[in-house]
Amino acid sequence: MLSFCIVAAIAVSVIIGYKTGFNTGFFAIIFAYLIGSFAMAMSPKEIINGWPVSTMFVIFSVSLFYNFALVNGTLEKTARYLLYMFRRFPGLLPFALYLASAGIAALGAGFFTVMAFMAPIALLICEESNMDKLTGAVSINCGALSGANFMTSGSGIIFRGLMEESGYADVSFRYSAAIFTASVIFSLLFIVLFRFGTKNGRCIPQNASFEKPEPFTPLQIKNVYLMILMIGTVLIFPILHILFPTADWITFINSKMDVGLAAILFSAAALFMKLAPQKEVLARVPWNTIIMICGVGMLIQVAVSAGTIDLLAAWAGSSLPVWLIPIAFSIVSAVMSFFSSTLGVVCPALFPLVPALSGAVGIPPLILFSCIVIGAQSSAISPFSSGGSLIMGACTTDEERSHMFPRLLFQAVPMSVIFATLFNLVLSVIL
Repeated sequence: MLSFCIVAAIAVSVIIGYKTGFNTGFFAIIFAYLIGSFAMAMSPKEIINGWPVSTMFVIFSVSLFYNFALVNGTLEKTARYLLYMFRRFPGLLPFALYLASAGIAALGAGFFTVMAFMAPIALLICEESNMDKLTGAVSINCGALSGANFMTSGSGIIFRGLMEESGYADVSFRYSAAIFTASVIFSLLFIVLFRFGTKNGRCIPQNASFEKPEPFTPLQIKNVYLMILMIGTVLIFPILHILFPTADWITFINSKMDVGLAAILFSAAALFMKLAPQKEVLARVPWNTIIMICGVGMLIQVAVSAGTIDLLAAWAGSSLPVWLIPIAFSIVSAVMSFFSSTLGVVCPALFPLVPALSGAVGIPPLILFSCIVIGAQSSAISPFSSGGSLIMGACTTDEERSHMFPRLLFQAVPMSVIFATLFNLVLSVIL
């Protein structure tokens, strides 16, 4: 009953926020307080500790750094040049965005870092090319997810570790390679669906006029170099760690790298370089998005404490027809990921169910592992998740955020979850 109330509270918070236009985070905090304190006997301090400080810090710091390039026009001009490169093939822009995001993620940057880097540029490219912004958001989200699933990248390494702990050490690399391949195929097919199967996605004018942009100003050139330096700093040590895993000093430095702290460091450099006025830069920090994501995060932590996530996981592995199990894992993973972290909650909760379930019903473990991952990642574009929140944070105006929020929540997420369910059903037949 308590878990039902928490799930209902999350839904009611979203509905109230959507209907009134008020920030959903405020209502989520209220429900977290009422349910946590009076139904679960949690102390106020425990509830407040549910505020996701690290998520808030990364969104704040990364948006702060990119705001310098936004204020002085560097991002806009960068987007114009990228757009000019594809002037003869504007219809391929979604796939160009996907390949760029997937490539960076596969090198070891990780999903969150890639979304933080790519979201502002992608939305500006969409603005300049008249491409549907949701299609662009879906493209970079799919790219960052599937790229991070690469065997030696962040998510892929976690999947391998969880599979090894579940007793599949001898096939973990092969299984992770299959999951990576499946996620790439799913992503490309889903982008095709969004590009050609939706009304807004088809609205990419083939005769659009892409004029060559004006050259960068000296100030903008400095900003470009600073962005390249930041991206290189964040990426170089994860790559070196993959190439030289036994080098202690590389391992040490890589363990200390953090995109949020690096963004603050380079933001300070941007201030000293006088790339943009501090007041304008701070004014563009997406505080509304931060409050929404962190407020809902507090309610999610109450749900975790109440055992709601564990309840969903347990239900997935009990009393289901064999043919329904892959579908059930896909849907439950998507629902859990909507409320919690794929890597931190969903996979650690569901992967341990695979050995016993596979042995009992005869479904190959690779099918179940793949359904869990693809299902969980299908809802990652939710505005309440890390990917969706960074897309929301990359929106430059409150009006744009208000328009993007319902499209992410009521269009992108349902389409992605349904398509992932169908994809996993086909996958369970093929594998």
